[in-house]
Amino acid sequence: MRTTTILFTLLVSTIMSVGAFAQKMPLVYDVENTCADCPQPPLPSFSQLPTLQSLPDMFMRSDTSLGRITNRSDWRLRRAEIGAEIERYEMGTKPPPPDSMGASFSTADSVLTVTVTVGGKTLTLTSKITLPSGTGPFPAVIGVGTATGSLPADIFTNRGIATIRFMESQITPGWSNVRGDGPFYEMYPDKKRGKFIAWAWGVSRIIDGLAKCPEANIDLKHLAITGCSYAGKIALFSGAFDERIALTIAIESGGGGYTAWRVTETLSGSRETLRNAQGQHWYYEDVSQFNNAVTKLPYDHHELMAMVAPRALFVTGNPSYEWLADESGHVGSFAAHQAWIALGANDRFGFSIVGGHNHCSLPESQRPEVEAFVEKFLLGNQGANTYISTSPYGTDLSPWMKWSTPKLPEGSTSVDESGAVIDRIELLQNYPNPFNPTTQIRYSVPYSSTITLKVYNLFGQEVATLAEGEKAPGAYEVNFSARGGFASGGNASTLSSGVYFYRLIAGSFVQTRKLQLLK
Repeated sequence: MRTTTILFTLLVSTIMSVGAFAQKMPLVYDVENTCADCPQPPLPSFSQLPTLQSLPDMFMRSDTSLGRITNRSDWRLRRAEIGAEIERYEMGTKPPPPDSMGASFSTADSVLTVTVTVGGKTLTLTSKITLPSGTGPFPAVIGVGTATGSLPADIFTNRGIATIRFMESQITPGWSNVRGDGPFYEMYPDKKRGKFIAWAWGVSRIIDGLAKCPEANIDLKHLAITGCSYAGKIALFSGAFDERIALTIAIESGGGGYTAWRVTETLSGSRETLRNAQGQHWYYEDVSQFNNAVTKLPYDHHELMAMVAPRALFVTGNPSYEWLADESGHVGSFAAHQAWIALGANDRFGFSIVGGHNHCSLPESQRPEVEAFVEKFLLGNQGANTYISTSPYGTDLSPWMKWSTPKLPEGSTSVDESGAVIDRIELLQNYPNPFNPTTQIRYSVPYSSTITLKVYNLFGQEVATLAEGEKAPGAYEVNFSARGGFASGGNASTLSSGVYFYRLIAGSFVQTRKLQLLK
């Protein structure tokens, strides 16, 4: 079989211009969902959905009257919209983190135990953790089914990376032909919910458990997940729906994984289409209405992959198995990669489609590609080459990608010290309030802005200028003291007890808050 390496000439020509900014993009986040507070997008009924023959434009807002996203800070909102659509039409809702959860780590047998209680029902997860020698904390890979999925263990163990086994059957059995069986569905009785989202929920609870057990000695900033075949789908959904996972490696995930439902429908031969997907119980019960109408899906799986952005994702295919529909994965991968390109993080996505080997058996030609992603995103080796796009296909992409990739303005997103996304101009309430003699005022800007931050008395007279001029993207903190120390204007020694106001102006943005001085 002919194998070619597609070189993304656009990426190569722009590496020098975007590479520096790529380092500013978060590699991982501290929370499961940075957009948990985002508004729900419109989710029309099946009859109201339009028909889309080509792959949906992943930069277009769900409410199309809002147009396409225009800067990097918009990606958080768009990513949340895609997730909401996948939950609504294909998977069912991923439950939020539970209120009651306990975790312990046994140093005697290196087992993490997580206990979740919801509605009087309890689910217990156990994961064997194998730690390398050394002091740690250690980067780690969560393997679905086995400690390292289908990947050779030495890829991780020889590099000082811990392995964590996720046993999906503790959530719900994978190969039973029943939707809604197992402990998860006893806690969450909606039996229409698909199993993939249940398993993704389970992976998130393992990560919660690791966070509660520092004695497990795991570096939570460098977590990976991997699996093959249906476990590759589990890995992909888990990485898409939990932003604490730095690297997702989905091996030969086929239909329902990295392939696009629309493209697969057009391929000849025996393929895993939506209507004949193995284990329809893996999906939301109502997804069957799309079995013969996949063009009415408002998203496709190039967008599932894009939900991982700007974190790292590597996917593989095996065209020796017709069922996997890897030509569809080839198209979906090209489309998904545009999210990383737009975000200036184009080295964080790669795909490799190589045949001539058994299903879920990593060929030697793919091993260096997997190792490169492990080196860069778990170990911080920036010299590893992750510009990988290996494929035997020369499919015409023009019928599928009828939208362009936007060049999102640089500097339109930033992160604070915790790694949280700064996606809007914001003036926070001062602390402490009331205060005497000093208080802290914090504000943030997601893109370069000319700002003024001033304090006024009740008569509208300027008391002090705390900040002014051009500010780079970021979070800022200013001390306001009744004893002086203003940047300009006012005389702190004359301030008396009372109510004052502070106002942030940045372009057309104006926000005012109240503070109180007590002497």
